[in-house]
Amino acid sequence: MDFTEIYKQTNSLVSFSPGGHFILAAVQDRIVIRRTDSCQIARTVLLDATPSPTQAFLQKTTPETRISHAAWSSDSECFLAACAKKGFVRVYKLYDEEWDARIDAGAEGLVKAEWSPDGRYILCFSEWGLRVTIWSLVSGKATYIQFPVHPDRGYAFRADGRYFLLAERHKSKDTLGIYDAHHEYQLVRQFPLPTASLASLSLSPTGANLAIWEGILEYKLHVLTPTGTHLKTFTPEPEPGLGIRTVCWHPTGSFLLVGGWDDRIHVLDSLSWSCILTLELSSRIPSGVNVWREPANWLERTEGRGFLSYERLQSPYTLLLNRVDHTKPHPKCGIVQIEFNSIGSLLMVRYETSSSAVHIYDFPSPSTSFNPRLRSILLHDRPVRNVRWNPARKGSLAICCGAAAIYTWSDEWVGEGGVEEEVAECVGVPADKFETYDIKWASDGKGLILLDKDAFCCAFEVEDE
Repeated sequence: MDFTEIYKQTNSLVSFSPGGHFILAAVQDRIVIRRTDSCQIARTVLLDATPSPTQAFLQKTTPETRISHAAWSSDSECFLAACAKKGFVRVYKLYDEEWDARIDAGAEGLVKAEWSPDGRYILCFSEWGLRVTIWSLVSGKATYIQFPVHPDRGYAFRADGRYFLLAERHKSKDTLGIYDAHHEYQLVRQFPLPTASLASLSLSPTGANLAIWEGILEYKLHVLTPTGTHLKTFTPEPEPGLGIRTVCWHPTGSFLLVGGWDDRIHVLDSLSWSCILTLELSSRIPSGVNVWREPANWLERTEGRGFLSYERLQSPYTLLLNRVDHTKPHPKCGIVQIEFNSIGSLLMVRYETSSSAVHIYDFPSPSTSFNPRLRSILLHDRPVRNVRWNPARKGSLAICCGAAAIYTWSDEWVGEGGVEEEVAECVGVPADKFETYDIKWASDGKGLILLDKDAFCCAFEVEDE
């Protein structure tokens, strides 16, 4: 891998453009856009932090001017930058420096701003769950939806961007509203939900089914259709003490995976919505599982330059699990992350009880015999911070652990006899005092953004000649 220089950033607001040609980074009250091929600055924007008339009247001015949200539109033509504490959003066109737009929040305030999938609307979530304001960049009009349950979750767009689903709270009852994004977000359907205190929702990739679940005190998940038909309520037996932590759909929508705080993943099928398999964390790793371990002190030995293969251990192997104190709030246990690769043939799981390990399962397609099995485990010296599947390759992922390195795993290496083999490598970041806390892939899967607390760099695959 080739690494770029280290650049400044704020609030981890760094992203590749959807086309992969530019990199956007927020630096305090500025937006800096660089070309991906050369990292040369293509555009710099300084936000005008003048408060809106409403804020000035309410005396809500604050010295905080840092950008809180920044993102590309889906066509890479525009980008937005928001300052939530100042209550405004600025929108710019990449190739037209004379054009810009400003959205001022009213007395309801602003906690989040993001693009719609078509890149023609901006969704602004207000404080205290008062409303969602959807601004059209084409007509300049606004659509208001009252009382969203959560500003950071509890809503979804259908995969094609046609419909917007929002969990709302009306007369002390959870309600789902469905809005037509192609017709100024007109209300299409609204119906009550069977939850008492909705935690979040997840729409299947096909858009045919919707999963909603209760808060942390109750392990209960409901499956509905977008028309409001209640298909199933799932609660494991015996019911765990705490609720659901993570939910993930198979890319085909054929399976729904539900993980809680008890180190178990329940696999539901789309025919009966019953649990057909339970994946559970175990300290004993059976024979036949590939066990990879990060080499001890490899960063010191290599001085952060180059790369080194993981050590391969013999299985069966005993995995060290963290001791969990259930008497304290927020126990360090349960399912932190569940994620499928792009075609759903591999499943990555992170258990907080084994915080330094990454579990990779073989997951069969719906058309083959259903027998998911643990395939590989990657062990690290530090707790894993994040894992990301390559969006363009079916068998490649990247891992970060808060060290001056990234870790890669792939099953696409072609060995002797043309057989694909697993490869696990540690790649040092050639920089002083850089710790990788998060990673983001480019859409083509050939580049990575590596994020430190207030800096970032990029890593690109070296093309074979």
